[in-house]
Amino acid sequence: MGALIVAGTVALVVLVVQRAGGGSAGATLGVQHLGQPAGTRIVSVAALEGRLAVHVARPDGERVLLVEPRRGRVVGELRAAE
Repeated sequence: MGALIVAGTVALVVLVVQRAGGGSAGATLGVQHLGQPAGTRIVSVAALEGRLAVHVARPDGERVLLVEPRRGRVVGELRAAE
């Protein structure tokens, strides 16, 4: 019975440590390229639910890129006009 209590406590501590520290390790992007043309500049960045909204000014107009932070890839794009 005592062994089950110790094993359960150890499992609980491991689970809490993994959940508390797991999110910060994958949050760093490092250097990412968004695949935009030369002359593009980042105007602003905002956090959304699980994504980043990156407002960019390109030579052909402005747009908002939706970026997946864990992989650093563009998953969507918003334009004001065609």
